[in-house]
Amino acid sequence: MSAPSIPNLLSLRGTRGGARGRLQRRGGGPPAAQGTSPAPSNDAVVQGTDTDAALSRMSAVDLGYLQDPYAALFVQRPTVGLGRRRLPIINRGTYARTTGIDRLVDLFLAEAGGHARQIISLGAGTDTRAFRMLAQGQQSRLIYHEVDFPTTSGRKLQLVQAVPALRAILPEAQGSEVDWSSTKLPNECQYWCHGVDLRELSVDGGKSLEGVRSDVPTLVISECCLCYLEVGEATGVVKHFTDKIPDLSLVLYEPILPHDAFGQQMVSNLAARRLRMPTVQTYIDMPQQQKRLRDAGFEQARSMTIGEVWKHWTSPNEKTRVDSLEGLDEVEEWDLLASHYMLAWGWRGDGFGGWNRS
Repeated sequence: MSAPSIPNLLSLRGTRGGARGRLQRRGGGPPAAQGTSPAPSNDAVVQGTDTDAALSRMSAVDLGYLQDPYAALFVQRPTVGLGRRRLPIINRGTYARTTGIDRLVDLFLAEAGGHARQIISLGAGTDTRAFRMLAQGQQSRLIYHEVDFPTTSGRKLQLVQAVPALRAILPEAQGSEVDWSSTKLPNECQYWCHGVDLRELSVDGGKSLEGVRSDVPTLVISECCLCYLEVGEATGVVKHFTDKIPDLSLVLYEPILPHDAFGQQMVSNLAARRLRMPTVQTYIDMPQQQKRLRDAGFEQARSMTIGEVWKHWTSPNEKTRVDSLEGLDEVEEWDLLASHYMLAWGWRGDGFGGWNRS
């Protein structure tokens, strides 16, 4: 497949957190020329990718790839039914990424044995995982944190208060539109939403997140979030948690291989949208991503491409079901796409026996 024929994967693909790290840029760019509309700020451009995330998730749900009763609640009404269906390779990528992260989350929680566990989702955007998990009523003593821009946090609170299905999961949500919580949930569960520029966490003595516990095993999730930060800033965010929590893990979903033809086109597509992923140029492949995790202090590090997740973590029966949903003629395109995105996860301390055995 020639480079010009490679689709703009970030606009078609979306992710649950999608390009989710909504990161504010302080200060303005050069003034717009007289008589022209000012270009959107970088924070607005990156935040706007969350619409792609919601639409891609909705596409996968509509076609039966995923079961998510809350996905439609995060799609803006004017866009419902309009351009919501993604290409088959994008739907399969959304499925593989989502089920891959779900597998790691499930293994982490399966080891709880009635003890408290903590999940911190960076750049959560319109992610529905917290609602799906807390609505099941099967979780016990789960503390779930979501971190994103203050504007995103505020919009999520407004939606929770306005939609009965969400309000039933997070009753009595209280706090400001920047930082709010619902901490008296069934089975001693808690939910916290933090309106924070992630870079405020990357500096020594920076902002602390209310309600985060340091005495329980913790899983931090970054789905295309830290990759929007400068390398030093992303390292600082991880250090914020490694300095505070002894029993800790980190799951990363990010693109890799930016220097081959497909990767160069991927980067070009991002640049055309005024998007940039600084860390992709440093952690260019899975060995580098694993080294990144070990350098951050994690004792164990693993990684798989999305293609490997589909191949090894999807059962034969489930592959047959997914294949029956719609035809996948773009086999070469799928192989390229699935080899340029990966999951990497690292952990240290207690509470990750399921990962050790997996």
